[in-house]
Amino acid sequence: MFQEFKKFAMRGNVVDMAVGIVIGAAFGKIVSSFVNDILMPPIGLMLGGVDFSNLMITLKEAVGETEAVAIRYGAFFNIVLDFVIVALAIFMVVKAMNKMQGPPEEKKPAETPADILLLTEIRDTLKAK
Repeated sequence: MFQEFKKFAMRGNVVDMAVGIVIGAAFGKIVSSFVNDILMPPIGLMLGGVDFSNLMITLKEAVGETEAVAIRYGAFFNIVLDFVIVALAIFMVVKAMNKMQGPPEEKKPAETPADILLLTEIRDTLKAK
């Protein structure tokens, strides 16, 4: 079982996927920081000093040790913006890769074998009689 796992793990696609996941996780952190620390503060300032990460609808106030129950739509908005930026970046990378590969090759129809051509000719001759 160990040898089978080693063979599976060392395949090119698995290693490429692992590298992609690690780079993707790091890229996600960069995008999150970009949205939270660079993009949203000027937008909040333009909208009158709003801090989007603190926007929420409080359903139940905090009581003693119990935290408040709230719908944090501002944090959700930041995460949606993170997703859109990451999705756009991935779209651009895939589009560039597709462009570099060129148009897909057209497949030629398979040539009909000689015996099938002969049988077709016999059939057509018999139909004609």
